[in-house]
Amino acid sequence: MRQYQVSFWDAIRRAFTKYCVFTGRASRSEFWWFYLFTQIVGIVLVAPVYGTLIQNIANGVAEQPAFTVWNGVVYLWSLFILLPYFGLLFRRLHDTGRSGWNWLWLLLPVIGTIIIIVYLCTESQPFPNKYGEVPNLESESPEY
Repeated sequence: MRQYQVSFWDAIRRAFTKYCVFTGRASRSEFWWFYLFTQIVGIVLVAPVYGTLIQNIANGVAEQPAFTVWNGVVYLWSLFILLPYFGLLFRRLHDTGRSGWNWLWLLLPVIGTIIIIVYLCTESQPFPNKYGEVPNLESESPEY
């Protein structure tokens, strides 16, 4: 038996299907594909905000409006992905044999982020642990 890699679209589908699921396990590919998706969407959503800011600076306008409709869209997107992201983060930590409470390392400014990145890049435990079965297992069929 071996662990297969989740595709980009399958990872996104799984993250939103398990919207508020904080139990179980998630593979590295499942976490990192969803992370890439959220970063791409975030960059696309924030680009007009920065474009307006740069245009205002070029035109000599000193102040940026405190809140625009587009800023609201960016905030709504951030709220929309918050629970799926944390659920996936917990499941990924479970896959490495760690408690979901390890997310609290993120409260330490630099070192905490480094610790979490190392945890998230760690390989899956190749055996069932107290958080569940190994994710994405596929049985190898004998070749004849």
